[in-house]
Amino acid sequence: MSSSDVFAAVDLGASSGRVVAGRIGPGELALTEVHRFPNRPLRLPSGLHWDIGGLYHGMLDGLRAAAPHAPRSVGIDSWAVDYGLLDADGALLGLPHHYRDPRTGTVAPAMVERLGAAQLYARNGLQFLPFNTIFQLAAARGTPQLHGADALLLIPDLLAYWLTGERGAEATNASTTGLLDVATRRWSPELAEAAGIDPALLGALRSPGERIGTLLPGPAEHTGLDAGTAVAAVASHDTASAVAAVPARTERFGYVSCGTWSLAGLELEAPVTAQEARAANFTNELGVDGTTRFLRNIMGLWLVQECLRAWDLDDSALPGLLQEAAAAPAFAGLIDAGDPRYLPPGGMPERISAHLRETGQAEPADRGALLRCVLESLALAHRDTLRRACALAGRDIEVVHLVGGGARNELLCQWTADALGLPVEAGPVEATAIGNLAVQARAAVPGASHADLRHLIHATQRPRRYEPAADTAAWDAAAARLRLE
Repeated sequence: MSSSDVFAAVDLGASSGRVVAGRIGPGELALTEVHRFPNRPLRLPSGLHWDIGGLYHGMLDGLRAAAPHAPRSVGIDSWAVDYGLLDADGALLGLPHHYRDPRTGTVAPAMVERLGAAQLYARNGLQFLPFNTIFQLAAARGTPQLHGADALLLIPDLLAYWLTGERGAEATNASTTGLLDVATRRWSPELAEAAGIDPALLGALRSPGERIGTLLPGPAEHTGLDAGTAVAAVASHDTASAVAAVPARTERFGYVSCGTWSLAGLELEAPVTAQEARAANFTNELGVDGTTRFLRNIMGLWLVQECLRAWDLDDSALPGLLQEAAAAPAFAGLIDAGDPRYLPPGGMPERISAHLRETGQAEPADRGALLRCVLESLALAHRDTLRRACALAGRDIEVVHLVGGGARNELLCQWTADALGLPVEAGPVEATAIGNLAVQARAAVPGASHADLRHLIHATQRPRRYEPAADTAAWDAAAARLRLE
């Protein structure tokens, strides 16, 4: 890049959305959050849904706030797997379901048993998660919405359609659905039919960096943006954007994208679909430049967020609680951070205490001790996941990049380094928005290298380095207690 340009990132998370204006140029990567808005799921008689209309209007208001920065293009990322259905006229058929809705609870294992776990993994390469789109569709079989559907659009693609009138499916998010063939990287008609849908519902695939279209007159008028403003496909799965922003200076790195979820894994050239990977519950999802994100989902800071909610506290209470956690006895209690019991909201401290009782461990004496249990357990989950990923992929790593909101949590960063016996570089916190912006910036400059952008991210965001403790014996013993080794 010979000069600086501004791009707008729409970044939608499970609890809030925001619009960020990013200026990127030689030696420059500066972010300005111009608007933040709540994302409040709706619990209706029909289940747990997303307020997609509220998200759309929040996005438009954010783009209006970004208009004075004159962004060159707009990119949208969000969580994975959830979708909206359109009729033949392009109207939305009902509110999209939330991935935490329990409707797939019995459908998912029954479908895996019917198709065969080994055969399904060989075809789509995905970790078994009951909310994957393929299982959501199976649960929706026979509903009026699915019967009347003419198109299925994942959340970022749906919002992009409302901005531009153009339909399609961005590849990194499509790869989370369970409907993409892991070998061909195309939609699988067989998997679509197994889910009970017509393959024609699935849109044409597009890659990060492709131009989707320009703003329709309505969104242009509402936002004040020029009608010629481009909407670009980014790595629209938020984890794919976060991994795109990993400030790696070597190919021998592992990553943990740590927020509500912890996504820990490797960036590879090809998927790993051996049955040992399936047994270890690893997933193969797409990244930028055709890379594979070989990773495993861990429950993440959802455990902390739900504890705070149960205690009627907000994030302002966290620093004090972390001090209490640091002073609590080490390894007094440990849980499996990947246990599905922690997926639904509500009653998190009680569920953790019950888990400890069931495994013959003492219940936490206070909130600090409970928080220490959670963070040590997450550090052990990071260790187990990355070590298994390396063994399965035949890859060694020399550093771990921990990006996302978890990079602010000094205890979690240090304990992850200690557990792994590897340095952890923490940051950027705003990895998802930065990855979104970086893909747009690279698309705007012919021949631009993603490696150059990663070096720019490292130089401008300055991750904090945590060196591991010299002795990992205590972590080895803790892992043995959890039967991780």
